[in-house]
Amino acid sequence: MNKNCLIVGASGEIGMEIARRVASEGYRLLLHYNQNKDSLEGLYQELEPESVLDVIHGDLSNSTGIHSFLEKIHFPVQSIIFASGKSHHGLFQDTSEEKMDEMIHIHVKAPWMITKALIPDMVRNHTGHIILISSIWGDVGASCEVIYSSVKGAQNSFVKALARELGQSSISVNGVSPGFIDTKMNFSFSEMEKQEIIEQIPLNRAGKPSDVAQAVSFLLDERSSYIQGEIINVTGAW
Repeated sequence: MNKNCLIVGASGEIGMEIARRVASEGYRLLLHYNQNKDSLEGLYQELEPESVLDVIHGDLSNSTGIHSFLEKIHFPVQSIIFASGKSHHGLFQDTSEEKMDEMIHIHVKAPWMITKALIPDMVRNHTGHIILISSIWGDVGASCEVIYSSVKGAQNSFVKALARELGQSSISVNGVSPGFIDTKMNFSFSEMEKQEIIEQIPLNRAGKPSDVAQAVSFLLDERSSYIQGEIINVTGAW
């Protein structure tokens, strides 16, 4: 059986690491990006040519962009990994409606619409994997990241509900919830702030993108076939 995997947000640090991992395990990739074209081109050069089926641009921050992206998918997809994301820092009362709409589209509506479009083939073939990269804030919430926490919480609920709906079709639906991962998304923290966070983590280090990629790899593997509707924490017990 073909192992075609769509990675939404493949140009981010976590998405790139997931791509490397699953490509090494024999998956053929459809790689989505929006703004980080240079990063994705570097990843493409790094991977074996036969492991990349397509590179697809898509702005998922609005409905028009989501529909345009869906029209560019020309290969069957057996696995979807949603690794795209955009954080937002600031007081809730200062957050504009435009920013709210953008965050909802990227984190909630895009996974809804992309999954909805690709589910029929999975149901027909009685196989498939859907994995969302959520966040610890989707569970516990974060001050000054209310919108981000909200959309990540929505992703968690989406995973749990869709897993119940698709279980009888042998389609796996799960999430991975990273804690403090050493990526550019945390650029707003000073070195002192980062160290203060690390001191709160029992494993005494920040997570790495590879830690997240390994969890994704496990959820794609037959060894995890009885795991359904779960949000796996990759937090170092933070």
